[in-house]
Amino acid sequence: MTVSPATKLVDLRTQLAGHGAVMVAFSGGVDSAFLLKVAVDALGPACHAVTAVSVTMAQSEVADARALATELGLGDRHHVVASHELETPGFAENPTDRCAMCKTELMTVARPLADRLGIGAIALGTNVDDLGDFRPGIAAAKDHGAIMPMVDAGLTKAEIRSLSRDLGLRTWDKPQLACLSSRFPYGTRITPERLRQVDAFEDGLRALGFRQLRVRYHDAIARLEIDADDLPRIVAPELRGAVVALGKRCGFTYVALDLAGFRSGSLNEGLPGLVRLGRRPEAES
Repeated sequence: MTVSPATKLVDLRTQLAGHGAVMVAFSGGVDSAFLLKVAVDALGPACHAVTAVSVTMAQSEVADARALATELGLGDRHHVVASHELETPGFAENPTDRCAMCKTELMTVARPLADRLGIGAIALGTNVDDLGDFRPGIAAAKDHGAIMPMVDAGLTKAEIRSLSRDLGLRTWDKPQLACLSSRFPYGTRITPERLRQVDAFEDGLRALGFRQLRVRYHDAIARLEIDADDLPRIVAPELRGAVVALGKRCGFTYVALDLAGFRSGSLNEGLPGLVRLGRRPEAES
């Protein structure tokens, strides 16, 4: 029997209310913003949010997470804490289980805060579409006690966007996000300087009107992924030169355009066995 999105939303609210108090891991993206809104509606002052900030998070997203939490009325119940995954042994070498290290660090900084506030449940904005992806972070978060109520409610990404629009959330059509570490091929060392290169280039491209995009780091080369509909515009003479100049200002020698366009998890495409196993690339990469 097909369950309607409205029924799933009721289920989600019931789940959250049943915990008595919840801390939402809040990045400011579509999923975590929706989860936070529903949790605020269900729990009122018993809902808190935690945003873990590190050099792997785009500066624009830190600011937007703060703004969204204010819009949702969190006030001092929005806790912005420092995380240090780049200092975790092995993380900077960018192994294939990098996301597991990141989620472990998130839970490491969130759990003591939740305990001090008397909150037992830390909720992540994972949805059912994520479950078929290569997502080592999901298992790591579960191992550290995170709950994933939107998975339990059976909510898909499309349903979350539609319900977000119904609830008046400005994030309903926000482009897919991911931490900046996802811009680096596995095995390419991640450094604060390289992260800032990528962040600055992506900010500049958004200022030029591109919304869904990734700047993939390949040493001297920046490989740009943008929506296929934007490909003609980025190569137009009046804009192409500005994009190249921007890339050079950000420290890249060459700027390359990926003709396949934007797709989540493109750097997972070369992982051995991924296609054979029928897995889709990581949704938040």
